[in-house]
Amino acid sequence: MDLNEILSTEYSEKFDEIRKNMMVVSYYKYGAIKDNYKIYKTIDAIKSLEKRLDKYKETGNTEFLADIANFAMIEYMYPQHPAAHYNGTDDGACEIEGFGINEIKNK
Repeated sequence: MDLNEILSTEYSEKFDEIRKNMMVVSYYKYGAIKDNYKIYKTIDAIKSLEKRLDKYKETGNTEFLADIANFAMIEYMYPQHPAAHYNGTDDGACEIEGFGINEIKNK
């Protein structure tokens, strides 16, 4: 399969569009993310993300999933974690809950 075929079922452009629109609204509501997360550090992206995950679990409202993705992106752009770094891993450093269908097919 080529990249576009895979992404046609494994990616959501609508989700990205929702996230982008939310970021524009947040710019006007809260100000620039660089100011809030890098310069003045007035918002905690990880704690905000965790609150949205709790709200999603409580309500099932998928708007909170878009919020979670945006807070994850913000933490990636302007990390507040003292040891933040990117190191690509595919060695089971963080397991999924459950198992993938390919694990069944390949046994």
